[in-house]
Amino acid sequence: MSSSTAPSHGPAHDHGHDDGQGAADPCAGPARGLWSVDEHLADILATVRPLEPIELQLLDAQGCVLVEDVTVPAALPPFDNSSMDGYAVRVADVAGATEEFPAVLTVIGDVAAGAGGLPTVGPGEAARIMTGAPLPPGAEAVVPVEWTDGGTGGGAAAGMRSARTAPEGAGGTVRVHRSAEARAHVRAAGSDVKAGELALAAGTVLGPPQIGLLAAIGRGTVKVRPRPRVVVVSTGSELVQPGEELGPGQIHDSNSFALAAAARDAGALAYRVGAVTDDADALRDMIEDQLIRADLIVTTGGVSVGAYDVVKEALSADGQVDFRKLAMQPGKPQGFGAVGPEQVPLLALPGNPVSSYVSFELFVRPAIRALRGLEDLHRPRVRAELTADGPLTSPAGRRQFLRGTYDAQAGTVTPVGGAGSHLIAALARADALIVVPEESESVAPGQELDVVLLG
Repeated sequence: MSSSTAPSHGPAHDHGHDDGQGAADPCAGPARGLWSVDEHLADILATVRPLEPIELQLLDAQGCVLVEDVTVPAALPPFDNSSMDGYAVRVADVAGATEEFPAVLTVIGDVAAGAGGLPTVGPGEAARIMTGAPLPPGAEAVVPVEWTDGGTGGGAAAGMRSARTAPEGAGGTVRVHRSAEARAHVRAAGSDVKAGELALAAGTVLGPPQIGLLAAIGRGTVKVRPRPRVVVVSTGSELVQPGEELGPGQIHDSNSFALAAAARDAGALAYRVGAVTDDADALRDMIEDQLIRADLIVTTGGVSVGAYDVVKEALSADGQVDFRKLAMQPGKPQGFGAVGPEQVPLLALPGNPVSSYVSFELFVRPAIRALRGLEDLHRPRVRAELTADGPLTSPAGRRQFLRGTYDAQAGTVTPVGGAGSHLIAALARADALIVVPEESESVAPGQELDVVLLG
């Protein structure tokens, strides 16, 4: 198979005509009509299956989906404990206490968090107690240190004196200036969760609070579906890495960065491969090398009808990847299949920046979420009223996705930039995709449309 380093004659980041207006494709298989967006997505989701569960350490499980119900083995908190720094007392001993007539109690010692061998609080006694420390036997409530003189014999204390600098604070007497009801400032055992209760249900995405709960109930590992490993590959001899100087006819590779970031945003572990030149053998070798760390491969560029569309040339010959045309704009040329002995799913996206990103949102993001084992695969959609200077045109028979900004308070959406699939600056300002249905060739201001929310 011959190779070439000639630059593409298509728009920036795309090999050939992104919207499929060029000549017949010499590499195409048996002819069929345009695929609809929904048909292409259904084909992908019928193939992609959730990853097999594995046992992971807690921090490694962040962002993963739990595959089993987790129950609480022991109550949380496991014992009655203080919610304040103060004094553990009996209710009767502080009844009626005021600043003028304080209750004077004998301090029998300190109770710190994690303490064992607790002192028993008897009549007329109190124990200094720290936040989180277990309530000692005999005590019925905790009075905050600010309600006492802190054992100094003076006015109201501002805080607990350090046991190191004021060891006498754990002895002597303390004056209590306010009464306390039973269980005041006491966190009861099991007040968070009780033994046997459901802590987290299967299907939960493990974020920081969930990781904290698992640690609190003593789980060191958890069974989850791992985050998918997504390899992102951009193709094109014209592509140069950001930070390097451009030569004649060259552009910076932005797609692989945008798609790798989008894959991370979707919950995947993303690996970005530097741009591959227009050489089918080099692309095949690179994909083979990447299979060892890939649950999904995403390519961008080289899927249309140009003479140097290397992805189609490299992957269509053995029938593993099917290249098709969709009734959508932007993003008409698409490819989907499975490669390698493990049949790793591969999605081949167009090369124009907007086409590539829109295709990711519509097809790759749901695939990643399916690999994660999530039930909700799609971005939220709303209906919004179009605000524009005039009517917007749309190609007949094709579902168009326009960039837009959504105003939730007003319930409106406004187009950003034009319809060109290379306008990446407009994409950076957009937070929504405006969906113009296939049957509409024109939409007027004030008309309600579906809107895909990107933020």
